[in-house]
Amino acid sequence: MVKAVAAGVPSLAPFFDESSGLGRDAQVRSKAVHGGLQQGDTPGLYGGSKQPTICDVDRLEQFLTDPAQDRKARAWARAVGIPTAGIPDYLERLTPVLLRHDTLVKNHDYKKGKAVPYDSLLQAGIAILVDQQGQPAVKCSCGNPLRPFEGDSGRISVEFEDGNEKWQGYERSRVVAVRPAPRALQRIALVDVEEPERGISRPVGTRGEDDSAFDTRERRAVPNLAGATFGQASRQLADKGLAVGYDGKGLPPDGAKVTASDPPAGSELGFGEYVTLSVAGGGDAAGGGQGGSSGGVATPPAPGSPGATGAPPPSSGGPRPDTPPAAPSSGTPSGTSGTSGTGSPGASSPSGAGSPGPGSPSSSAPSSRPPSGSAPEKDTPSSRPPSSAPPSTSSPPEVTSAPPGVTSAPPTSAPVTTGTAPPPSTSAPVISEPASSDPVTSTPARGAPADATT
Repeated sequence: MVKAVAAGVPSLAPFFDESSGLGRDAQVRSKAVHGGLQQGDTPGLYGGSKQPTICDVDRLEQFLTDPAQDRKARAWARAVGIPTAGIPDYLERLTPVLLRHDTLVKNHDYKKGKAVPYDSLLQAGIAILVDQQGQPAVKCSCGNPLRPFEGDSGRISVEFEDGNEKWQGYERSRVVAVRPAPRALQRIALVDVEEPERGISRPVGTRGEDDSAFDTRERRAVPNLAGATFGQASRQLADKGLAVGYDGKGLPPDGAKVTASDPPAGSELGFGEYVTLSVAGGGDAAGGGQGGSSGGVATPPAPGSPGATGAPPPSSGGPRPDTPPAAPSSGTPSGTSGTSGTGSPGASSPSGAGSPGPGSPSSSAPSSRPPSGSAPEKDTPSSRPPSSAPPSTSSPPEVTSAPPGVTSAPPTSAPVTTGTAPPPSTSAPVISEPASSDPVTSTPARGAPADATT
């Protein structure tokens, strides 16, 4: 059972008073996706806007370091998996974004001095902080810590209650779960939720003051990926602002050799569109099927625990103890042959699924040409009024710099694989949305720079 959490609706047991101004949600209609499991560096996965800061990280830090809030701070730090003294350092490396998809997370209430975890579905438009691997970390408006969803995204029952009525545009097929990117990001490419043709490249750990803009309509060529490993191909696509779709059968090992892509090398796609990879010894490594993850979302080991092998942070210093580990493989390699799926994205094309991320890999300078292509449609606001400021009506700004794309530290050695989480209990909870056996689909995207603030 998953509890729905609507944008702008206060939590019943939040860590902090939602009227304290920690964050503001926005009006965003959930985008169609290409597979229920999305990686944290997927182009266009998250959004931003020109509105004033949506997450007041400084105020959150003041709350959590206030001696009067020591009990809450200890519970909050335990939920995140860091020592209480590490809270300021942890918060400094988080980045504010807006959800562009209804997103599954492990949320936390604060009850009787403890952080009580529960699975929840956050509505698109909710402001959150993400960590260096693109993983949801904090719900801005209440400061509640967030962790990866561990269940099977294809077997959920969503419960709408406590003022969280089913929102307009809700569709099971648009629900996503996010797994950490296999590398520490240096920039996160966002899509302006009010002007989807405008991309925002935001350095990790900044609040919008260092944003740069890019044009999400720019077309980009699919690189020649034959012979590359699956991990290398995934990173190349992400750095170009293109996404890898999942077919619900799990991902092959990062070291699996790519034999072909669909569409093939040289094809031009819009920002955030999908490329299906085929690997040696199997069929599609990642494809355009409608399925979600065949099992639970892989959860990285807690910081400091045995097996935590997170990629080094983008800063010049060494890796920090609370840095999230590299994302493990979400499944076993495909063992059957098959043909490549379509390369067109579910909704990351100009029709409204723009997403973060063109640019160059960390080993090279960003492309000198801003992205382009056909203009994506605007994000459609939901029917319920949001708590954020009204959307900006100004025309998209000129591209102020070349779209830098998501850059990151080099990946670590072969990722650790983890088993999938067991399916949810078969006991029948009281729900308003029956569980479906259909897998959830999702469509990521990622972009480059922008000069806006969120």
